Amino acid sequence: MRDWIGRFILACYKNHTRIANKCFSLLVSGAFARFGKRSVLMRPIRLAGESRIEIGDRVFIGANSWLQTIADNDNRSPAITIGDGTSIAGACVISAVRRVVIERDVLLARNVYISDHIHRYSQTHLPVQAQGVEKIAPVVIRRGAWLGQNVVVCPGVCIGIGAVVGANSVVNDDIPDYTVAVGAPAQVVKAIPPSAPPRVGAWTLDAHP
Repeated sequence: MRDWIGRFILACYKNHTRIANKCFSLLVSGAFARFGKRSVLMRPIRLAGESRIEIGDRVFIGANSWLQTIADNDNRSPAITIGDGTSIAGACVISAVRRVVIERDVLLARNVYISDHIHRYSQTHLPVQAQGVEKIAPVVIRRGAWLGQNVVVCPGVCIGIGAVVGANSVVNDDIPDYTVAVGAPAQVVKAIPPSAPPRVGAWTLDAHP
């Protein structure tokens, strides 16, 4: 009896959470530049500048994440684009002044930080938070990549198709397609060899080089 009650209560909790997050996502979807079908934002979530954020279909963004775009007088087009099928675990931060692109089917573990800018710190008479931002450069995470827990992605970086970045890495330079990179700064430690041809109708990233 106790086991049955536990399973019942847990199922009720899961369904309530799923329905509440789906309803929240539908209600706020109109505030975004684009919000695709079957995409879900888990609460609590911190949002700023959502009118410059594009979210594709079947995107999952976990609780305690923070998505923000910073006002830029030179560019009012979408600053953050998240592609179809991407899954972003909780407590991730994506911050953009001009352009952060996360392509389709990317996997981000918890606490990943991605930004196309850094805080200015050269004006010693001011606190860092009052100095604005600098070194603005676009960031691209190509399709099918996986970023491990606590990864930091710096401005101007492109992480390649199907690339894997190990936990706690700091990426300050491009990572080629189908490679594994680890460390601070991240360095490529191996290439990922081509796999067997996919079954007919199976999911694929397209042809491996």
